[in-house]
Amino acid sequence: MALTRGSFRGYEYDRMVVLFSMIDGMKEISCAISTSAMDDLESPERSKPDQREAQFMRLRDRIEEHAARKFLAREFEGTPPGVILRSIDFRN
Repeated sequence: MALTRGSFRGYEYDRMVVLFSMIDGMKEISCAISTSAMDDLESPERSKPDQREAQFMRLRDRIEEHAARKFLAREFEGTPPGVILRSIDFRN
């Protein structure tokens, strides 16, 4: 079953990640993307903390596509297991 869109959970300044979720059937999968990865996807400039949600929304389709790939490859991290995206995940 393919993952579907979940929810935007927020920006964690201390960890420099944006949290979101994806849905696998009836199960919610916790996901995160580093702010560095988002900045690398969009431009050489760094977004400000109050711009992170808007930045995530602009890049959401691409981010979720890569999260789904890592999920299908069973590349989980953390406790409970989730998907974490970094800049390297977007390189060819």
